[in-house]
Amino acid sequence: MLGSQDEQWIARIARGDQAAMRALFGAHNIRVHRFVLRLVRREDIAEDIVTEVFLDVWRQAAKFERRASVTTWLLSIARFKAYSALRRRTEAPLDDEFAETIEDLDDTPEVSLQKSDKAGVLRACIDRLSREHREVIDLVYYQEQSIEDVSRIVGIPENTVKTRVFHARKRLSELCRDAGLDRGWP
Repeated sequence: MLGSQDEQWIARIARGDQAAMRALFGAHNIRVHRFVLRLVRREDIAEDIVTEVFLDVWRQAAKFERRASVTTWLLSIARFKAYSALRRRTEAPLDDEFAETIEDLDDTPEVSLQKSDKAGVLRACIDRLSREHREVIDLVYYQEQSIEDVSRIVGIPENTVKTRVFHARKRLSELCRDAGLDRGWP
C-alpha cells in the first residue's frame, strides 16, 4: 500500500476514481492557486492554470513515479503551466472606454490603511524581488517546500536554490528596511 494519503489518492485517480480526484483537489487547490497567482499576477489566468493542473493530474496520475511528494509534483506542473501562460500572453492595448471605468485608488483611506499594514508592505516588498527570487521565497516560506523539493520544482541544483534564497532574503531585508519595517515586527 502507498504511504501518504496524497499517494493513495493518486493511485485511486489512476484507476479513474472521481472521489479521490475531488479529495486531492480539495486538499491542494488553494495552495496551487496561491502559488500560481504569485507567478502570473492575474486571477483569471491563475484559475485557468489551476484547472489545467488538476486536469493533467487526472490524465497523468498513472505516470506519477513517487520521486517527489505529490505536492512537489503539483507545484512543478503548476510552475510549468504558469510560465507557459506568461510566454503566450500578449497584453491587449488598453481601450479608452475601459480605462475610464478603472477606479483610481491611490489616495483613498483604504489604500492608506493598507500601506500601513505591515503584511501588505511585506507583500509589496516581495513583489519587488526578481522573478527568480520571488519564486524561491514563495516555495520555501509560503509553500513550505524543502530546498530539495524546490530544486525539483524549479529544475535547478540545490546549491543554486540555496544561493537564490540567500540573495532573496538579503534583498528582501533591504526592501523592508527601506519601506520602514524593522526586523522586530511580529
